[in-house]
Amino acid sequence: MSEKKSLKVNVIMNALLNMSSFIFPLITFPYVSRVLMADGNGKVAFATSLISYFLMIAQLGIPTYGVRACAKVRDDKHLLSKTTHELLIINMVMMLVSYGALAGALIFVPRLQDERVLYLVCSATIFFTSIGMEWLYKALEQYTYITVRSVIFKLISVLAMFALVRAKEDYIIYGGITIMASSASCIMNFVHARKYIYMRPMGGYEFKPHLKAVAIFFAMSCAAQIYTHLDTVMLGFMKDDTMVGYYNAAVRIKQIMVSVVTSLGMVLLPRASYYIKNKQMDQFESISRKSLGFTLLAAAPLSLYFILYAQDGIFFLSGADYAGAVLPMQLIMPTVLFIGLSTVTGIQILVPMNREKMVLYSIITGAVTDVILNAILIPPYGAAGAAAATSIAELVVTLFQIVVLWKDIKPALAKLQYWKMLLGLVAGTGASFWVMSLSLGSFLSLLFSACLFFAAYGAVLLILREQLTTEMLGQMLGKFLKRKK
Repeated sequence: MSEKKSLKVNVIMNALLNMSSFIFPLITFPYVSRVLMADGNGKVAFATSLISYFLMIAQLGIPTYGVRACAKVRDDKHLLSKTTHELLIINMVMMLVSYGALAGALIFVPRLQDERVLYLVCSATIFFTSIGMEWLYKALEQYTYITVRSVIFKLISVLAMFALVRAKEDYIIYGGITIMASSASCIMNFVHARKYIYMRPMGGYEFKPHLKAVAIFFAMSCAAQIYTHLDTVMLGFMKDDTMVGYYNAAVRIKQIMVSVVTSLGMVLLPRASYYIKNKQMDQFESISRKSLGFTLLAAAPLSLYFILYAQDGIFFLSGADYAGAVLPMQLIMPTVLFIGLSTVTGIQILVPMNREKMVLYSIITGAVTDVILNAILIPPYGAAGAAAATSIAELVVTLFQIVVLWKDIKPALAKLQYWKMLLGLVAGTGASFWVMSLSLGSFLSLLFSACLFFAAYGAVLLILREQLTTEMLGQMLGKFLKRKK
């Protein structure tokens, strides 16, 4: 397989992988939301958000650092094995520290004592993720394996969900199945790793060279977790589980859209690191320019569409009882664009250039912004306040990274044809807006409006011959004609 084709396959596989992580709850959530109601969903959302902080301690920034470190030595099995062992040992030590901290929290924090069983069940993700070495497989660009394995476990979990979650009291079972869907496949990762590395002890381990970079990535992870999950945790402490349930419903659709537009960043991290190490800067600049264009083309219409049709999205996903989630969803959807851009500028450009400190500073700035705004907006506005705070924080992160990289990405940004994208968005809005006046029900309204919106958007880009759109269409037609011959 050629390098170019390999990248395309990796992007598709990683997009499917990321989407499956949210399509699984999207399939089950309409059922579960009606069985558990906002209160039960809020309990599980609060538990998973809380456990994410202990998972962050166990991971210590290795998920991102490990991809870069292993990608640099992937052509040498001995060095790859040694690097993997060192990072895995660090993971195991931090996993024990994390479980110790969790035990202390469950004993001494009154708010957590009523649902200890739920928190312990959800904490299984700490163990699974620690032994899973997902970063190794991403460094080796084994996205087909990762995706197929993950989808199989998620399909099993979907069946388990419908079979076992039958009453409002089954929220602990729901939490356990959610963890199985997202993390249980990590056991296969551990067993399968012998295909790529030596599993016997290597000896001569050196942990010190990793610690500085790991510390930076850990700080990045800490700051990112603050404004990724703090809104949910603060809602749980400052409001109640029902408000968390509304917010969680709003976030579901946003997460799926984010997974689509960010699929490029982590796929291109190992390739970008490889290009920089081998001083292939033309290739590095080329994939960076295309990924910026792809992100704008994909994220802008997705954000706008789900702002316009938030009510239909929420009602279809969760039911009319979740009307309180509509405004939060509208307020949080701009983050699809902001996160998409910052994934490119941060993960794909700054990290391979060994400028991860700039990513850290941007995330800290965003985290501080989020904490302050959450404290101000959650008390009077609840879930809507948390959503607004998150959007502003993500915007701050994105602007920070763009300013840092301005000289490097200015030529790429200058080549993007913004006015064509804007006309496409206007056309999509105009073509679909009349659907709102019809009483079609949430599903049919989403179906017809989405077809009209994205068909009009794509048609305008093609008619105006937007560069990246015509290039992608040409490549697809070329492949089709080649196969036909």
